[in-house]
Amino acid sequence: MIVKLLLDRKREGGELSPDDIRALIDAYTRGEVPDYQMAAFAMAVCCKGMSAAETHALTDAMQHSGACLSWPGLSADKHSTGGIGDKLSLVIQPLAASCGISVPSLAGRGLGLTGGTVDKLESIPGYNAGLSLEDFKRVVAECGVSIAAQTAEIAPADKKLYALRDVTGTVPSIPLIVGSILSKKLAEGAGTLVFDVKCGGGAFMKTRADACALARALVDGAKAAGRKAAALVTAMDEPLGWAVGNALEIEEAIQVLRGGACGDRALPCDVVELSVELAALMVSLAKGVELDAARAECRANLANGAAYGRFAEMVKLHGGDLDAFASRSRGERRVVVAPRSGYVAKVGAEGIAQAAFDLGAGRAKAGDAIDFAAGVVLAVARGDRVEAGQPIAEVVAADNPGKLPHAEELVKNAIALADEPPEEYPLVLERMQ
Repeated sequence: MIVKLLLDRKREGGELSPDDIRALIDAYTRGEVPDYQMAAFAMAVCCKGMSAAETHALTDAMQHSGACLSWPGLSADKHSTGGIGDKLSLVIQPLAASCGISVPSLAGRGLGLTGGTVDKLESIPGYNAGLSLEDFKRVVAECGVSIAAQTAEIAPADKKLYALRDVTGTVPSIPLIVGSILSKKLAEGAGTLVFDVKCGGGAFMKTRADACALARALVDGAKAAGRKAAALVTAMDEPLGWAVGNALEIEEAIQVLRGGACGDRALPCDVVELSVELAALMVSLAKGVELDAARAECRANLANGAAYGRFAEMVKLHGGDLDAFASRSRGERRVVVAPRSGYVAKVGAEGIAQAAFDLGAGRAKAGDAIDFAAGVVLAVARGDRVEAGQPIAEVVAADNPGKLPHAEELVKNAIALADEPPEEYPLVLERMQ
């Protein structure tokens, strides 16, 4: 294989054969192709795109660059492209497991404004997300669900290529995104894959057209690999639920799993409804039952405690201590009040995320320490009527309490007030199967 010939062909918009793509990825994984040539390949793909056959070959090559797992019986997983306050995996994975499906779920840590599921779980004292593959399999076998950090054995080609894309401006390419997401999820081994593709100001995909294109490509790619698959395109202009921040989102997820109240407010309807919808898709596809029946089973298992039981068992098997989590220090808090009366016209996801990030809830680069207690707890949602001086949020920090006044201003600026109530818009924008 002469890499330059492949680069020339892709630069001119030509199509590479599956054998060419597999040879390129295998050689890059072995260290035989230098980063500068792989960066040129990624840029050519960004500019010229890839056919469905090329994308499938790229995905397959990265998937098989490392270990590939398999599971007995019915298995499913859900992947989200990431959003502000997106704690859904903490609810969906144990909820689906409570319906009799094995849910092996390898997740990531946060980078930038979007939080990572692994960081959230590691806010529980003792929770070990860094399981070996053997321990990962053992936890799934014992309680039906495990959420752990991706290991070095899974899709090492993707890990290497993504690090290169991150520093060469080649992240926003649908074929490369599909290859990255699917290679990990296919190697994980679940027989059913459900995708939650976020769309809007707080998401990676800003437009509905781009989000739909990614969702379609993910579903088609998973099906081409022999898996059952479906996707929802969901709104992410505003945070999901009330809480944004690692420990704060664990608290909210536990309240949803227990079916109880969230403070003096009802449970966050968006978190509950979207969790049920995505978990029901997993159950429906995996079991081959009607979606309405799967929804009913999921709602029942939230109400009867079965879903929380799976979550608590998973945490225990990972070494976590929920009692210690409940009694931990919750940091210093500062109440944010409405500057005037009116209706909440918008709760800007990016502004809320920036406030949580500045307080220490996120990391700017891999390896940065984070403040598990830090974040924002909203007290109002889009469409609510508020009066001047009424609490509309709290900002929380343990390590950086001096930043609370700055975060308060960011939150005030993110919550837009108007004289008239805003129009309603749907949470689920598109469905694909």
